[in-house]
Amino acid sequence: MTTRTRREQRRTKALSRERIVEAAVELLDAVGERGLTFRVLTERLATGPGAIYWYVANKGELLVAATEAVVADALAEPKGSPREQTHAVALGLFAAIDAHPWLATQLLLQQSGNPGGPVTPRILESLGRRVRALGVPERHWFTATSVLMHYVLGAAAQNAANSQVTEPDANRAEFLAATAEAWEKLDPVGYETTRAMAGQMREHDDREQFLAGIDLVLAGITAQYPGSPE
Repeated sequence: MTTRTRREQRRTKALSRERIVEAAVELLDAVGERGLTFRVLTERLATGPGAIYWYVANKGELLVAATEAVVADALAEPKGSPREQTHAVALGLFAAIDAHPWLATQLLLQQSGNPGGPVTPRILESLGRRVRALGVPERHWFTATSVLMHYVLGAAAQNAANSQVTEPDANRAEFLAATAEAWEKLDPVGYETTRAMAGQMREHDDREQFLAGIDLVLAGITAQYPGSPE
């Protein structure tokens, strides 16, 4: 057996599915989905493509695994009341989507194209447990949980998209000010309400607005099912 062969075997043994997924997440964060190739991944891991294919069949499987890993980290079991737990779960997803620009797209693809895969059920279970703890009757769990999930993921994705345009904070402030000014100049007849909201939009905090939306959804759930615990 040659020295090169022994070295390659040692590298292969050092690999694991977890290490491959971790490297994939790092690449996705740095260069996005298009930049995630098995060639680049093998270079980063100092191994051959055959070793990676032993653990992951293709890029699609790797993207699912990377998405699942990030979501799992975001959904650590919270403590507190059902409302406090819901806030914690929602903020975990909010922060994850903000930190990983590729995640919002992958979550959408998983919901629509692979709802039976590992990602969507994990999110549904985490939010569904909080809905259940609110006292929602079982026959309404799916509707209530789906509404909550769609708000959380949709609002978090929109925030992440905004961040890509407006970061750093100074630029964000300028962006909000310019938008508010444009709204204030709209036709007062056709856009009376939008003009009135311009100042609120200029001064809003994204995180606080997100949590306010969670509370609106939860208020609707608890109003629909009186007697639900807070």
